[in-house]
Amino acid sequence: MAVPAVGQALCRPLATLGGEVGAIVLIVPLLLALALWNGFPFIFYDTGAYVLEGLGHVFLAERSPVYSLFLDYTDASTSLWFVVSIQSLIVAFTIVETLRAVAPGTSLAWAVGIGLALVSLTSLPWFVGEIEPDCFTGTTVLSLYLLVFRREAVAGWREDALLCGVVLSMAAHPSHLLLGLGLSVLTVGYWALRRLLHAKDWPRAAILRPLMGCTFSVLLVVAANYDLTGKIFISRSGPAFLFARLLQDGIVMRLLDDTCAEAHYRLCYYKDDLPRTADQWLWNTSSPFFAMNKFTGTSAESTRIIWDSIWRYPFMHVVAATNDTLRQFAMFRTGDQIEPQEWVLSPSLKRFLPSQMESYLTARQQRGEIDFRPINIVHVGVAWLSLAGLTEALVFMVRTRRRDIGAFLAFVLIALIGNAVVCGTLSNPHNRYQSRLIWLAPFALAALAGDRARFALRGVAESGS
Repeated sequence: MAVPAVGQALCRPLATLGGEVGAIVLIVPLLLALALWNGFPFIFYDTGAYVLEGLGHVFLAERSPVYSLFLDYTDASTSLWFVVSIQSLIVAFTIVETLRAVAPGTSLAWAVGIGLALVSLTSLPWFVGEIEPDCFTGTTVLSLYLLVFRREAVAGWREDALLCGVVLSMAAHPSHLLLGLGLSVLTVGYWALRRLLHAKDWPRAAILRPLMGCTFSVLLVVAANYDLTGKIFISRSGPAFLFARLLQDGIVMRLLDDTCAEAHYRLCYYKDDLPRTADQWLWNTSSPFFAMNKFTGTSAESTRIIWDSIWRYPFMHVVAATNDTLRQFAMFRTGDQIEPQEWVLSPSLKRFLPSQMESYLTARQQRGEIDFRPINIVHVGVAWLSLAGLTEALVFMVRTRRRDIGAFLAFVLIALIGNAVVCGTLSNPHNRYQSRLIWLAPFALAALAGDRARFALRGVAESGS
């Protein structure tokens, strides 16, 4: 009797509370499977700085104070597994609520199948199991979509939970905040255009909750900065990252060549020693950036150089920003810098996580046992096929006037483009930036396939031959 009972349970639709809760409970461990296989949560080069800022309460301009304090509040000093478990719960909840709203006929079994596919075929579990805020890029997008276009489906406690989730997700990283703000602005524009044109057949859009989410996210960032510094501000690192990208694109050197004789930039003294890449400028200790006191010492001049170069070379800026956006959109290989890193991170981890050092050092990542080359043969191929499928499905939904589903696909595609714009132009292209979000493309297609009665590509009744 047990087997039929299990089969019956797996057939429950997510529209039922049992199916919804069951899906979340089953997807959470799936998302943690790779970290468990590794023997320790995945570590990135930035992890040490987040640990230092959050557990040591030392302000670092280049790291999100919200995510750093998130580590503190989730008791990372006792175990980093607490952190990734909560990350997994937030991501699983957002995935399931999206499936409930977009495809309510989806069964528990199909939802779990989607979870397995995401773990096997996409980068998602590598970010969920990592001590980095990158797993929250996708929850920013999906939560905003639900609050805008599917408010009726998530009304009540679910809506409140999604609002809390989007506030944390946006505030967890500056790029998430900019992406969320951009999507919210587009949403307001869509809402206004729909009212102006009296287009009642367009999907309805709610703007109050997303705007609340944006407002609370900004306030959370300000509060976190105030907690660490006693001062009110949003960011002190923006000019440095944009400057680094302009340096990599050759715009800074062009400005110095043309103006050093009369402009008297401090940087002119280091003109012959400037590195060629953004990462070398920001993170190589021999860089003039360190000699000029890093983020604090370079902020004013970086801002001045940015504006002066825009004024002098606007077309050069447009071309460089376009190229960087296109490069970023196509860069989504999994495993960017997931490698042995103890030579960088050991000081912070030994200080704040001493009881976890043995597990950290014996993990597969630290032993250099993870080879992403075969993984990326699958992940990159799935990503490109999914992007093609997403585009084709969006065109089909527009042609057949299935605007509610078209809005979902368009939101995902716009988010992927927006992420490339934000990260490619305001920082500089890295595989990690687009990889953390590319899983939304196959997820969107799998969501549509899960409710075949609603989204069959052929209508229920067709005329003609």
